[in-house]
Amino acid sequence: MGTQARVVVLPQDSSTLRIENIELPDPAPHQVVVRQFASGICHSQLHQMHAPRNNPVILGHESTGIVLKAGSSVSHVVEGDIVMVTWVPRDSEAADGPPEAANLQVSDGLATSQNVFTWADHTIADQQYVVKVDPNIEKDVTAIIGCAVMTGAGAVINTANVQKGESVAIFGVGGVGLSAVVGAKMAGAHPIIAVDLDDGKLEFAKTFGATHCINASKEDPVKAIHALTPKPGQFNISRQPVSGVDYAFDCIGIKQTMEQIVPACRTAYFGAKEGGTAVLVGVPTTPVELSAIDVLINEKRFVGSIGGSCAPDRDFPRFLQWQNTGDLNLHGMVTARYKIDQINEAAQALENGQITGRAILEFDH
Repeated sequence: MGTQARVVVLPQDSSTLRIENIELPDPAPHQVVVRQFASGICHSQLHQMHAPRNNPVILGHESTGIVLKAGSSVSHVVEGDIVMVTWVPRDSEAADGPPEAANLQVSDGLATSQNVFTWADHTIADQQYVVKVDPNIEKDVTAIIGCAVMTGAGAVINTANVQKGESVAIFGVGGVGLSAVVGAKMAGAHPIIAVDLDDGKLEFAKTFGATHCINASKEDPVKAIHALTPKPGQFNISRQPVSGVDYAFDCIGIKQTMEQIVPACRTAYFGAKEGGTAVLVGVPTTPVELSAIDVLINEKRFVGSIGGSCAPDRDFPRFLQWQNTGDLNLHGMVTARYKIDQINEAAQALENGQITGRAILEFDH
């Protein structure tokens, strides 16, 4: 017997979301059915809504819930376990092969997902996307660990491996950027420079650990970053004083910010220390042009970070511990809450930049 679910569907030919009542099938041997408590509302879903598509799409990729059913080959969770659903395999090294993405038959065809769907009061997912967690977690705000926290904090602690005393600039301080700020704080970085266009968001970032703020609508952020980060006594190959951050993170992914993070990085100390690293975290929607001479002469690097280079089985307990100790203020980060029937209102608020931190869907049962 299947499981009744209310599922948000993105039609093939419209950006207006609809809600369908669907019967989820019983799980295949490698699948898990989850009744959900809450789901994050991620900016990357807007990219899906604006992109052309050949079929309807089911959305969402971070949530908390409780296991209702587990397939015969699933051994890490059982009925009644509290779990997080995420879009990154929980333990790729232990997997027999690539996990299967969720698809659902809806009223206008076969709807596809980007691995999972969590904009639904119930979901079905490959067991690799279902992470068992402490049953005593807060079951609403922790939903955003499965993407926002993982992506932002993971980029700092995993991809970049920022060390104590190293300098960091974070472009864009929405939910992902705020999580990067927290990751930098936990790593002991200094300074932690937040860059955004909104003074309110910048002040908000200070409450999460940013030490300096730059409003890029009022001043050149690259020049401002270099002014904050001189390295006395160091010089590059052109005999110019060294400055810039050790790591610059772009948590937006637009052309302008992608082209700012490399020049914001520290120039090389000639013959003694290589230059800084620019980390692309936000999903890019345009090509980018980089100064090859800057990368070469100053020995800089431009790297990508997908899902914060996280292994959820390893990293989610650490993020939950940060919340327990008060180092990660998820209640502060979640600044808007919606019901599933308000999904179009939520998407519009996200589109209009009205979500200061992160928004979630909460499901009634």
